[in-house]
Amino acid sequence: VNASCKEASSPSLGKDRADTVIIGGGCVGVSLAYHLAKAGLKDVVLLEKSELTAGSTWHAAGLTTYFHPGINLKKIHAYSIKLYEKLEEETGQPVGFHQPGSIRIASTPTRVDEFKYQMTRAGWHPTEQYLITPEKVQELFPLLNMDKVLAGLYNPGDGHIDPYSLTMALAAGARKYGAQLNYPVQVTNLNSRSDGTWEVETSLGIIQAKRIVNTAGFWAHDIGKMIGLRHPLIPVHHQYVVTSTIPEVKALKTELPVIRDLEGSYYLRQERDGLLFGPYESEEKMKLQESWVTNGVPPGFGKELFESDLDRIMEHIEAAMEMVPVLRKADIVNTISGPITYSPDILPMVGPHQGVRNYWVAIGFGYGIIHAGGMGKYLSDWILEGEPPFDLIEVDPNRYGKWTTTEYTAAKARESYGFNNIVGYPKEERFAGRPTERAGGLYDLLKSKCSMGFHAGWEQPHWFYKPGDETGYKPSFRRTNWFDPVGREYKQVMEKVGVIDLSPFGKFKVKGTDSVKLLDHLFANVVPKVGSTNISHMLTPRGKVYAELTVSQLYPEEFMLVTGSGSELHDLRWIEDKITKGGYKVEIENMTDEMGVLGVAGPYARQVLQKLTNEDLSDASFKFLQCRHLKLSNIAVTAIRISYTGELGWELYHRKEDSVPLYSAIMEAGQKEGIDDFGTYALNALRLEKGFRAWGAEVRKYNFFIILSGNFTGKQALKQIKEKGLKRRLVYLTLETDNVDPEGNESVWHNGKVIGNTTSGCFSYGAQQSLAFAYVPMELSKVGQKLEVELLGKNYPATIIQEPLVLTEPTRMRLQRKGESPKI
Repeated sequence: VNASCKEASSPSLGKDRADTVIIGGGCVGVSLAYHLAKAGLKDVVLLEKSELTAGSTWHAAGLTTYFHPGINLKKIHAYSIKLYEKLEEETGQPVGFHQPGSIRIASTPTRVDEFKYQMTRAGWHPTEQYLITPEKVQELFPLLNMDKVLAGLYNPGDGHIDPYSLTMALAAGARKYGAQLNYPVQVTNLNSRSDGTWEVETSLGIIQAKRIVNTAGFWAHDIGKMIGLRHPLIPVHHQYVVTSTIPEVKALKTELPVIRDLEGSYYLRQERDGLLFGPYESEEKMKLQESWVTNGVPPGFGKELFESDLDRIMEHIEAAMEMVPVLRKADIVNTISGPITYSPDILPMVGPHQGVRNYWVAIGFGYGIIHAGGMGKYLSDWILEGEPPFDLIEVDPNRYGKWTTTEYTAAKARESYGFNNIVGYPKEERFAGRPTERAGGLYDLLKSKCSMGFHAGWEQPHWFYKPGDETGYKPSFRRTNWFDPVGREYKQVMEKVGVIDLSPFGKFKVKGTDSVKLLDHLFANVVPKVGSTNISHMLTPRGKVYAELTVSQLYPEEFMLVTGSGSELHDLRWIEDKITKGGYKVEIENMTDEMGVLGVAGPYARQVLQKLTNEDLSDASFKFLQCRHLKLSNIAVTAIRISYTGELGWELYHRKEDSVPLYSAIMEAGQKEGIDDFGTYALNALRLEKGFRAWGAEVRKYNFFIILSGNFTGKQALKQIKEKGLKRRLVYLTLETDNVDPEGNESVWHNGKVIGNTTSGCFSYGAQQSLAFAYVPMELSKVGQKLEVELLGKNYPATIIQEPLVLTEPTRMRLQRKGESPKI
C-alpha cells in the first residue's frame, strides 16, 4: 500500500476490495479519483495499464477556455478553470497554467452574427465574455494581419495548461485524500455479479468493486467490449505544429492570447518564445484510426505518436501564415500527431450506462483537458448523491443506442472533426451518417416532401414543402425559408386538421403485480386509472425533475410510458434502477423501435378519424386524457386523446410496419376536410401559445403538474422548496422584434442589467409577434412588467403577459358549456 504513495508506483493491487474502481489514468480518470477521494469516499482505486497520462493526455495541446456554445457545458469549463487556478497551492505540484485570455476571430459578417448570438447566451452566466472591435483585437494580439478581422470574441482567463503536470497534480491530490493509483496494472476482464457488484480481473489478481468507471480514453471501446457494449467511439488523428523561437514573439512584454481563426479552422498560441498551432482539417482530408475500432488498440501503444503529415494540413498552415505573418519566417521544430477519441457528436459520454448495473463511463473526450476538472466533479457528485448536480443530458451516454453503428460513428466523427469551427446556427442539422437504420416507418414516403430533423436516430419532419417554397436546409440567425411555411401549417391545425409523425417518442410497456406500486413510487402524480392517461414527473431525491413522461393504464396493471426522443434510454435506466433496488415484481419492455406514432390535431380531427372506426369518438364517450385500443381502417392502434398542440387531437400508437397504411388511410379520409401535414416547428409554435412547458427548457426544478400527495421519490425535498419559496419565476413574454425571433437561453435585461434568461421562444403566428418563456426575479415577475430581451446584439422591448395566449381546446369547450366566451 505504501508503494502507491511514492510518485513511481510499483505494480501492486494494494487491496482486493474497493468501493469504486476507475479504469484509466488519463486526466479524466485521475480527476475523478481526486474528486471522489476529496469528497470523502473511502476505497477509491484507479488502475492504469502503463503510466499516468499515456494515451491522449500527455501529447494534448492543453487549451483551456470558458467558452462553450452550450449553456450547460459552460459550467463544466468554468469549474475546471477555477480548479486549475488553485491546484498548485493545494497539492504543491506546479501545473504550468497560463491565462493570457483567448480571442475567437470573426472575418465574415455571418461570424459577427454568431458572436452576437453567443453574447446573449453568455450574458446571464457569471463568466466574462466580450465582443471586441478589430482595434482591441490588434491591441491584444499585435502580430495579427488585420485585413480580414471584423470582430473578436474575447474571454479573459482562458489559456493553456501543461496536461502532464495537471494530471500529476491531480494524482498528488487524489493520493493526499486517500485514493490509490496503481500502475502498471492492466484490466484483463470484467465480471458482473448477481448482486450488482463487479469482479475486476487484472494482471495482478482480482478486485471486488461496488462500481466501476470506464475512463480508458481510446481503450474505452475495448473495455466496453469486455461486457458486451459497443461504445460509439473512434480515434482521430490530430496534429499540431510547434515553431522555434520567433524574435517578434520573444520581444513581447506579455504572453499573447490564444487565437482561434474560425474561417482558417485552427487554434494558435504562444509556446515559450515561439508559436504552436493546430488545425482541424475538413472531413474529406482528416484521418481516422478505424482499425483500432475493429481490431482493438495495438498492445503496448501508450506514449506513441502517429507519423505526421503536413500535406494534409497545408491549407491551414497557409491560412495561419496569412493571419500571423511572422510564422512565414519561423522554423517548424516539432509536429505532434496523436490520437484523440471522438464520439459521433464530439461531446463526451458521462454517467451511468443503461442495461448494465453499476457501470459508469467518462469517455469520448474530444477536449479532455478543459473537461477533466469539471466532469470529474460532476461525476463524483452524481456517484455520491445518487443524482446529477445539474442537467447535462447532452453528455448522457445513453443518447446512443443500437442504431449507432460503427459506420455511423465513423461518418459522424469525420464530420464533427471537420466542423470544429463551423458557424453554429440555431436549429442546426448535420447530415453525415443519415438516415440510420432506425429512420422511421414514414421516412421513405415523406423524405422528398419536407425538411427532416434528426432525433436519436429517427428522421422527423420539421416542416413541409409546397410549390413555390424555397426548399432544403437554409440555416440562419434570422427568419429563413421555413418561416412562412410553418405559419401555413400552424393555420392548418388551428382551422382544419393536421397530421404529424411523432414516432421518435421513447415508449415502454410496464406490467406486473407491482406495477401500480412502482409507478406510485416513481412519479409525483397519482397513478392513472384503467383507460386514463396523465403527464407525470420522475423526481430526484432532491426534488429536481429528472424526466417527464405520459403514463397510460391500458389494462389493469399494464401501463404504457412515453417520453421524448432524446430521453429514451436516459429514462429507462432510471426506471430499471428503481425496479432492481426496490425488488418490484414487474416487467419493463422498451417498445420504442417497434412502434410508430401519428398525431392528428385540429377542429376536424374527430370528424376525420370517426370515418375510420365504429368506436364512438364523441366528447362524451372519449374524453380528454382517456386512452383505449381501437381499429382505424382495420389497423390496431392505441389511441390517447392528448395533443401537444393544445387543440382537439389524438396520438395514435401502432406497429411501425403499419405507419404507411395508417397515414394513407387518415389522409384519404380527410380529403373533404382539407387535411394536410405539419411538422415539429409548427408544433412548437402551437405549444408555446398554449403556455405548455417543455421538458429540459422550462421544466427543470419545479412544475405545476406535481401533486404533493402519495409517497414518491423527492417528496420531502419538494416540501422544503415549497416552504422556502422560490427566488425566480417563470414568466410569459411578448416581444416586439423585427426579422429575428427568440428561441431560448437569451439574456433578459432590465434597467441596463441582465436579470434573467429566456428558456424557449418563437414567433406566435396567432398574435403575429414573438413569444418567449423566461426566468426572472420574483420582484420583476408581475403581468405588465416591461423588460428587454437581447437578440443578435440588440435589446428588444418585451412585456410580461397573462398566460396562456391561446386557451387549449378542452378549456375552451369547458368555458363554452358554462356559457362563457373563451379567448382563442
